[in-house]
Amino acid sequence: MDPIRNPFSPGAGSPPPELVGRERILEEARILLGRVKERRPEKSILLTGLRGVGKTVLLNEIERLASRAGYRTVALEAHEEKSLAALLVPPLRGLLYDLDRIAGVGDKAKRGLAVLKGFMNGVKVSLGGIEVGLDIDPEKGAADSGDLESDLPNLFLAVAEAAEERSIPVALLIDELQYFEPKELSALIMAMHKMQQRQLPMVLLGAGLPILPKLAGESKSYAERLFNFPDIGALSESDAIKALRDPTRAVGVDFDTNALEEIFRLTQGYPYFLQEWGYQSWNRAVASPITLAVVREATALVIERLDANFFRVRFDRLTPGEKRFLRAMAGLGPGAHRSGDIADALGVKIYSLGPARANLIRKGMIFSPAHGDVAFTVPLFDKFMLRAMPEL
Repeated sequence: MDPIRNPFSPGAGSPPPELVGRERILEEARILLGRVKERRPEKSILLTGLRGVGKTVLLNEIERLASRAGYRTVALEAHEEKSLAALLVPPLRGLLYDLDRIAGVGDKAKRGLAVLKGFMNGVKVSLGGIEVGLDIDPEKGAADSGDLESDLPNLFLAVAEAAEERSIPVALLIDELQYFEPKELSALIMAMHKMQQRQLPMVLLGAGLPILPKLAGESKSYAERLFNFPDIGALSESDAIKALRDPTRAVGVDFDTNALEEIFRLTQGYPYFLQEWGYQSWNRAVASPITLAVVREATALVIERLDANFFRVRFDRLTPGEKRFLRAMAGLGPGAHRSGDIADALGVKIYSLGPARANLIRKGMIFSPAHGDVAFTVPLFDKFMLRAMPEL
């Protein structure tokens, strides 16, 4: 069939043609945005889940909800090579200049810019080795101590007060939160705590791997009272079938029921994989309906594409020792596994696994769902490891 008309969209954060099974989360976000706009207290939302479940897609949809509700949005993606301060400064600078240009009584936007300049000087923020300049004198003593946990709440306070003066709420959206250093995450939590205490119009909507609630709780014990942590999982079979069938029916194409059941079995309901199988099955089909035989033909190509891109990009970041750790995990079968069982599979003492285990958690490859257990953050990665390393 015509590949140009293919309704499926596999890709990192690409919006699917049919966003199903996430209605409760979107309604929760809509209520949060509405309440904060009305200066009513409400917990911010930090989405958690494995890779490929659609956290980024949901965060992007929530950003659209915020924009439609009159919010100014600041969207960031955390990563290992850039600090929280360096990520925040450029968009907050742009936001404050925008607020300053809006007609109205008061000069809190100008004060916010002065506080931001002091913050930059305090934490030594630079981009590409070039200091980000502001044509305004820094405000002394507001957010310029160089201690992020002290300065970030004061910076957010100045930004939120400027937004409040212009009657414009602000939504801060941050993906991959687990990559922040503990002190950065602590400073962010403290800043949002101040926003809630003052009932200021700034809200945080974030996403991260399943380790995020633990990291937040270890950082600040009150995090569970400040945030909701909805778990974004795989889709149910009925929702997965809807995500495949509705977009094709909209353009006059259907799936055979057994073809849909086979895709669900292969993907386990994970949205990213549903898009991959749907995309390749469409391209392999000659005419409607898309049959089980077509899905089976497409499967080899899907696995080849996943191995070369989705899985391989993560595999190539690993050291030989980390690869052996994951291969031993994969050999134990699906699900979570005890660190002791992995050590036995490798023929080593359990204490020797500590550095590799910590590095793999830091790299976002595994997480600990319970004390002493580890599991993959990437669905179906165990099967990839068995293909990539047939022998341990």
